[in-house]
Amino acid sequence: MPSAAYLPFLYQIILAAGIAGAVIGASHFFGQRARKNRIQDTAYECGVEGGGLAHARFSVKFYVTALLFILFDIEVIFLFPWTFVYREFLAQHLPILFPGLFFLGLLALGLFYELRKGALDWEK
Repeated sequence: MPSAAYLPFLYQIILAAGIAGAVIGASHFFGQRARKNRIQDTAYECGVEGGGLAHARFSVKFYVTALLFILFDIEVIFLFPWTFVYREFLAQHLPILFPGLFFLGLLALGLFYELRKGALDWEK
């Protein structure tokens, strides 16, 4: 018998397994495979049968734009902790503004470089 300290953890595992089993069972019983008048094992999205090629080719520009979005999105996420500790550093008279402005300057410099190289020009 597990000790009382581990019972909430055990309950959480049982609940997670129950929810996962219920979702998989509902998908199996009510999903597309349950209908006998449909073609088996066909891909569909939101109940609409797919059309076109299964492996459509994308331009390299799409991937470059996606990577740049992820890069700048992650850099913006790094700014959130800085904004929360900014007030505490000011209370202790520690200069935090210049490192933050340096980081934003590097971010702007990288964006300017990408604009200059034409990485964000979709029609090019």
